[in-house]
Amino acid sequence: MEIGSVTAGGDHTDRVITAGSPATVQQKPSYPDLYPEGLPRLSSLFFNDPVVQGFGGAYAGHVVIGSGLYSSTYFLTEAGEVDRTQSHNFRIGGGWGDAAFLETSYPNDPDPWALINHYSLRSNGVLTRWDDKGGFGWTNPQSAGGFAAVKTMALLSQTSTYDTFLATTRGGALYTIRLPLSSPMKPIVKKVRSSTWQGFEALVLTKCGVYGSLLLGIDKDTGSGYLYAVGHANGTSTVIQGLGKVPATFTDPVYFRHILEPGKEPPLFGE
Repeated sequence: MEIGSVTAGGDHTDRVITAGSPATVQQKPSYPDLYPEGLPRLSSLFFNDPVVQGFGGAYAGHVVIGSGLYSSTYFLTEAGEVDRTQSHNFRIGGGWGDAAFLETSYPNDPDPWALINHYSLRSNGVLTRWDDKGGFGWTNPQSAGGFAAVKTMALLSQTSTYDTFLATTRGGALYTIRLPLSSPMKPIVKKVRSSTWQGFEALVLTKCGVYGSLLLGIDKDTGSGYLYAVGHANGTSTVIQGLGKVPATFTDPVYFRHILEPGKEPPLFGE
């Protein structure tokens, strides 16, 4: 999996973690001073377009900086450095001070821009989805409450009819939360495990095989990361195999998943 982070100083880091005996970590270039120091709180996935005419590539995603939501894009020069004249954080709106989670899903569709789904979880337990048809804004919000116990989540599955998240609770349970792409949004929640998952402050997940997933659980208190192979989600029958500790330190405030340009990344199908 390719995992990024936002450091306390506002930098982007990038590492590739490969499961094995033991796991290995490849450090990729980092990009400094993209955000105000100490203010970024949340990040969606970031996608990378490696070929942009006149540039050495581009990265784009969404971040919560303080209490504001921003669309974040930066371009690289041919030398691989951030082009400071083309690094932009566009404010979408305020009122995000109580947001606890942020993610974006690109649909399982021949046109990945046809319907983009944005998600947030608030500290009061309200989970909200917006659609972004053609990239023209966050519209048609659909919300559901009852998720105040959730500590963190990761996108697990993307189909033409639903998105599913893998979520941990503060009490240590592990659940799947399926969100049909219909209106009104009616979550379908299934317990996967009842305990031992409360130590992770962040989850990063990527596809592994046809139906499985590779999951990284990050314990910021100890700076540790642990890998798991997760079979196709099926409630408490879901197979989860521990793959051991990753030989790296995880102490940054924000972690996210790197993907290829939408349309070039296989959709997640872990449930």
